[in-house]
Amino acid sequence: MTDFHTYSPGDPNGLLHDPFNAIIGPRPIGWISSISSSGSVNLAPYSFFNAFNYKPPIIGFASIGWKDTVRNIQETGEFVWNLVTRELVEAMNISCAPFPSEINEFDAANLQTLPSETVRPPRVADSPVQFECRLTQCIQLQNHHGDQISTWLVLGEVVRVHIHRKMVQASIYQPLAARTVLRAGGPGDYVEIQPDAVFTLLRPSSLEGILPSSD
Repeated sequence: MTDFHTYSPGDPNGLLHDPFNAIIGPRPIGWISSISSSGSVNLAPYSFFNAFNYKPPIIGFASIGWKDTVRNIQETGEFVWNLVTRELVEAMNISCAPFPSEINEFDAANLQTLPSETVRPPRVADSPVQFECRLTQCIQLQNHHGDQISTWLVLGEVVRVHIHRKMVQASIYQPLAARTVLRAGGPGDYVEIQPDAVFTLLRPSSLEGILPSSD
């Protein structure tokens, strides 16, 4: 057991940086557009993002701190997720700056918009995939003592999907064509999904060959 570097989170650990974000990675990026009840548009990326259910499709992101995005979604019950690609990663990075609430990050990052069809927040026009979502739950997280912490988990059901036609070949979505970018930990580390990083592993159709033989 001496081959492990072991510590309790929050205690001094002898490392230069907390490795948590790098260990849980790479992670998809929640590039979330929202709009306030008064009509102010917001666009912000969240690295704590993922899918949580298949039918109906539910996605979610965690916001450390009560930010404009969470407030907007709580007010309106709507948001849009936009896929971050290699071509859009610099604009995504600009949109994460701590702009005042009245600043539109689409304008700050020089991004064009597309109107959504079922919700009010706009879509990132150059993003090849967008999900229009309706809020299902907004949950303030708590520690194992039951104390609330300043982080909110926002979950939303995908009610409309937009996929650029160039991302679909033979009626199958092609993630490699999108050049999807993911967060890889560190102060500014990202990775791009590339062909040489992808391998296929099919799920077992039965337990035969997995469980020990009874012979």
